[in-house]
Amino acid sequence: MNITLEQSEIIQEPLHVTITGSKSESNRLLVLQALFPNISLENVSNSDDSDVMQMALKSTDDIVDIHHAGTTMRFLTAYFSSQAGKSVTLTGSKRMKERPIKILVDALRDLGADITYVENDGFPPIKISGKKITQNEVTLKANVSSQYISALMLIGSSLEHGLKLTLDGEITSVPYIKMTLNLLHQLGIDAEFEGQVITVQPKLDPVDKQTLIVESDWSSASYFFSIVALSAIGTTITLSAYKDSSLQGDSVLAKIYKQFGVETTFKDNTITLQKVSLVSKDTVITLDLVNAPDIAQTIAVTCFGLGIACDLSGLHTLKIKETDRLEALKTEIEKLGGHVYVTDKTLVLDASEVIQEDVAIDTYNDHRMAMAFAPLALCTKLRVNDAEVVSKSYPEFWSDLEKIGFKIIKN
Repeated sequence: MNITLEQSEIIQEPLHVTITGSKSESNRLLVLQALFPNISLENVSNSDDSDVMQMALKSTDDIVDIHHAGTTMRFLTAYFSSQAGKSVTLTGSKRMKERPIKILVDALRDLGADITYVENDGFPPIKISGKKITQNEVTLKANVSSQYISALMLIGSSLEHGLKLTLDGEITSVPYIKMTLNLLHQLGIDAEFEGQVITVQPKLDPVDKQTLIVESDWSSASYFFSIVALSAIGTTITLSAYKDSSLQGDSVLAKIYKQFGVETTFKDNTITLQKVSLVSKDTVITLDLVNAPDIAQTIAVTCFGLGIACDLSGLHTLKIKETDRLEALKTEIEKLGGHVYVTDKTLVLDASEVIQEDVAIDTYNDHRMAMAFAPLALCTKLRVNDAEVVSKSYPEFWSDLEKIGFKIIKN
């Protein structure tokens, strides 16, 4: 499905949008629930990735296809490796077969896991023969996706001798590691993260019966921060359900978007976003997003829409996402008239007052490409190809935009 976004304005009345549970929290908790069935979950993400995770955990098939779901691939590689007697082949989309998994597989093999590559060494699909893992010490490169680290942490307490994980080098996306650590603590699992070492003690007693409520997704909230930033002073949108002590690294949005004139107010598990000031055209937004790379696309597009420059760093993990997000951003922004310069870990956008009209944005099988560019409909008419890709993380995205005033035509 392709869509056309006519130039739009936000409805000037109190607007409230409810966003589904965090995909990052949901997928971690779904793995923990599989390990410790006493857990009940509420507000689980209705994203494709979380749906695929639930399907895979319940599957009795020999081959499990996780499509584009990178988090699911990584978490399940660790989970199935620790399930004695369970044999499964994990596969996915064409792009998934291009996304590296060698670092995680090597770490699991060092612990004693039985994993073989079905096609190309270092990449899915992989065949996993689950077994009882008795070794507990392993070293992992720290400057790669934090999902590798979290994958090991999630299974740590289910291993006979727990886990001691030493991280080699500069650690990437620390908030996501701390999210995993905090969720373990909520279940009464003894785990620590000190310096370069993570330890997870074996959980010998059953986890207490309990219900955990998943906080709504901050990455999904980012598009509404962008919408408010690109709107008139006074524009206000309230989102639920959010906490002012979030586990999600992307909650840094509240601080970052002050630079765009957006004020964030927390009250009764909601956040209210309000445009309170204009941004000078001389502004340069300079950010190190090593701990929140998933919001880089939103921020770059916001800057382009406001006609201001940005200098973003800490983006090396974006090269191995659903697409090469840095090159994709450069291509699509330049279609619209911008000037972008990228390296393997940075993006620089020049200030520009020109936004081309009726440009077709390609999404590259990447949900965040579709959603990050959508707010530009407040500035110009544009088209979005393969718009249904948003279902990966936010299935109601287009209908929620219509509710707040966006004019959307499905082609």
